[in-house]
Amino acid sequence: MAFDPLAQAGAKARGKRPWFLEDKDSERVLNIVMALAQEVAVTRQRLDTVERLLEARGVISQGDIEAYAPSKAEAEARGAWTQEFIARILRIVQQENEAVTRPDEVSSEDAAREFQEN
Repeated sequence: MAFDPLAQAGAKARGKRPWFLEDKDSERVLNIVMALAQEVAVTRQRLDTVERLLEARGVISQGDIEAYAPSKAEAEARGAWTQEFIARILRIVQQENEAVTRPDEVSSEDAAREFQEN
């Protein structure tokens, strides 16, 4: 079975989703920003590693990087990656939309209320 990153980006974790803020919209924005921050941090660390290794070995210069133009196939691959990236960032929005179409599942708000009552 092949791995489908778009399908996996929207996979819902088991259990009840914790909510930390009273305002649902603020919570959604926080989740999106934190997903983006995680992606950026990992990317920055990997990019720093690659640049340091290339510079240390005299392979390419900063000018080479700035002047690079991707081929059509490379541009298409980057476009596909961008779609997967956006799907991961907007995962919470997708899950909320799915919750509307699947009303039989327990909502995060109901789970939080149940937790507070017990």
